[in-house]
Amino acid sequence: MYAIGDKIVYPMHGAGIIEEIEEKEILGEMKKYYILRAPYGNMKIMIPVDNSEEIGVRSIISADEINTILTVLRAASTEMSRNWNRRYRENMEKLKTGNVIQVAEVVRNLTRTERTKKLSAGEKKMLNNARQILLSEIVLAGDMDAASADILIDEAV
Repeated sequence: MYAIGDKIVYPMHGAGIIEEIEEKEILGEMKKYYILRAPYGNMKIMIPVDNSEEIGVRSIISADEINTILTVLRAASTEMSRNWNRRYRENMEKLKTGNVIQVAEVVRNLTRTERTKKLSAGEKKMLNNARQILLSEIVLAGDMDAASADILIDEAV
């Protein structure tokens, strides 16, 4: 179980800091929830404590691991399907894992694809979401502001 002040990652939403652990009644059932504050925007996320492990909640990476992420972003793009629908599904599966390496791969591959051809609306939205997820973790792990993390990602890709 995590504690208030812990920095965690919630797959598909990104990293944040646990501000509270609340007990709430939802649909007639009392459950504990982590109240997570994201480092960008003003978003708060409620995560059920009971199944947080099953849904992939994990601690954020260390500051040292940011270099690993940058290495992934600099690496050659992995081959993706030419069919946008299949490519979309494959990238969505990577994002759902919550694995920061796989999220970085999605950001790298879609960013480079966008530079050479127009992405579909769905892929553009996916790229923005993947970028926010990656950005939130780098901001918290590297103790930096969003603008600096954004530049770091851009320069690496």
